[in-house]
Amino acid sequence: MYPIERTDVPVAGGALATFRLGDGPARADPVVAVHGITANSRCWLAVARALGGRAVLLAPDLRGRGASNRLPAPYGMEAYARDLLALLDHFGLDRAVLAGHSLGGYAVARFAADHPERVRAVVLIDGGLSAPVPEGVDPQAVAAAVLGPALVRLRLTFERPGAYHDWWRAHPAFAHGDVSDEDLIAYADHDLVGDPPELRSSVGEEVVRADVAELFELGTPALRLEVPAELLCAERGMVDDPNPLQPPSLAEPWAAAAPASRRTLRVSGVNHYTLVMGPVGASAVAQAIVRALQSPAVGRVLRSAG
Repeated sequence: MYPIERTDVPVAGGALATFRLGDGPARADPVVAVHGITANSRCWLAVARALGGRAVLLAPDLRGRGASNRLPAPYGMEAYARDLLALLDHFGLDRAVLAGHSLGGYAVARFAADHPERVRAVVLIDGGLSAPVPEGVDPQAVAAAVLGPALVRLRLTFERPGAYHDWWRAHPAFAHGDVSDEDLIAYADHDLVGDPPELRSSVGEEVVRADVAELFELGTPALRLEVPAELLCAERGMVDDPNPLQPPSLAEPWAAAAPASRRTLRVSGVNHYTLVMGPVGASAVAQAIVRALQSPAVGRVLRSAG
């Protein structure tokens, strides 16, 4: 196992905990990898391993999560974009490849749409696009229906770490045993705060509700991307259900709108979680990251041509 190096990046209200994952070349520019709404940086362990030294990841814990859970409000896409800008500046990255899973895909799309001059390419992983929401629908109700167990978990307490590990092992997304137990434990342990017998998730429900309040606007930035972008879509949903979060009806028109710079790929045999945490999904994500690193830096050209 490669060593995991932590760097605290100064941001508004404190420091953004950021972790270097992988055994890539020391001189190569790292890829910034952003996790999902109730996740943390350890969701990227399998992807870092699948990269096999071709790149390393800089994986922050978003504010309000993991080792950044003490960072205060505001939360939401604008705040995360500011934090990502601070991260790039801190590491001296003039133009970076960014990858984002789930909510991280929306955060990466927002950053790339607002700061195309700082982005070489983006990899959106089961996140970034949104279906139109009927008028009058409560975004919090939609979130409760979509997020399901992820929201329930934030209200639970656990007597010991092993109980939390067992909760994750029983999650429908991991029922097939595709994710290594070592990775699952690392992911769970990085999320735990408090003391036994009242351990709990590091993610406060108020953090999630602040993000969900932007539900109606979340997918807009991906529609105005000017940089090379690839969207990877899981075949199945958050609880291994047959309802993917990024269905072909969303992904294909998005890619067709800018065929010279956008690409979409449906990954079979994975769900929303195992697309990054399982071996099949992690391999597909790693290959997309390598493609992004090799893509022509057309962001400025596209912007000027518009």
